[in-house]
Amino acid sequence: MHATLPLLQPSDFPALQRQRLTTLQVNLGYRCNQSCLHCHVNAGPTRKEQMEADTLALIPRVIEACGIDTLDLTGGAPELHPDFRAVVRSARALGVRVIDRCNLTILFEPGQQDLAEFLAAEQVEVVASLPCYLPENVDRQRGNGVFDRSIAALQRLNALGYGRAGSGLTLNLVFNPQGPSLPPSQSALQADYARELYAQFGIVFNQLFVLANMPIQRFGSTLISKGSFADYLRLLRENFAAANLEQVMCRTLVSVDWQGHLHDCDFNQQLGLPLPAFDGLDSPPHLRDLLRVALEGRPIQVADHCYGCTAGQGSSCGGSLNQ
Repeated sequence: MHATLPLLQPSDFPALQRQRLTTLQVNLGYRCNQSCLHCHVNAGPTRKEQMEADTLALIPRVIEACGIDTLDLTGGAPELHPDFRAVVRSARALGVRVIDRCNLTILFEPGQQDLAEFLAAEQVEVVASLPCYLPENVDRQRGNGVFDRSIAALQRLNALGYGRAGSGLTLNLVFNPQGPSLPPSQSALQADYARELYAQFGIVFNQLFVLANMPIQRFGSTLISKGSFADYLRLLRENFAAANLEQVMCRTLVSVDWQGHLHDCDFNQQLGLPLPAFDGLDSPPHLRDLLRVALEGRPIQVADHCYGCTAGQGSSCGGSLNQ
């Protein structure tokens, strides 16, 4: 695996400051039942890292202390953490919106047979990876047979009400480009997804999120191996849109790694860039610090990969920033 951080620093990316914290994004661990080419976490079946009980216990306390609106659970496959359901229940009991970043095929893993029903019962918002509506493209990026299992998972979620008007069960899909290119228009691609998935499989969903691939971890290492890392960074920089700076997710979100350390975003987490240190915080800053220190107005750690969130229509965990 090639290291990408040295190629992303120093950077002339504009300075950013935090606004009020509304979203707690928690990485429960790096274990996953898939090993995707574009994965910026380098997750896979052999990863062992997972959040421990004392750190998990801080999550509902921080939600209450900070007035958090949204708990965003990610991984790896977050559902593989043995306490995933307990975390969901505690957050929902506080009235918080909970997002599960789901790879869909997890619904068919041993021990997960009732996962879809659990998510529906707790009214968890599902954000599901589906990088294309064509089987050959999905299987090329995610592994043989992944497309068929993903379609079966979506049909199962639809049967429970997910993606259907009036159900209160939100199902959003995620698209990543196949290679080092900017994603297409989110609204246009969403129309294509909606038409093709319904026509071929009877599948409905709420929104499509298009995300730019980040030049870090597995994807960044692949770019280096192919000699296209500099070209991809140039593409991101040349398409920088200053208007996106006001909406980047790091202004209102904090990313928590499996050890409880704080980062400005999930991408900084994977680069090993902690939240900038300041008086009153541990070093590196930890989830427990949010019980006594406010982040609003604090600086955000930036590097050249940040151009990935601000290129073209912009990119965030919630899809495009501008349409």
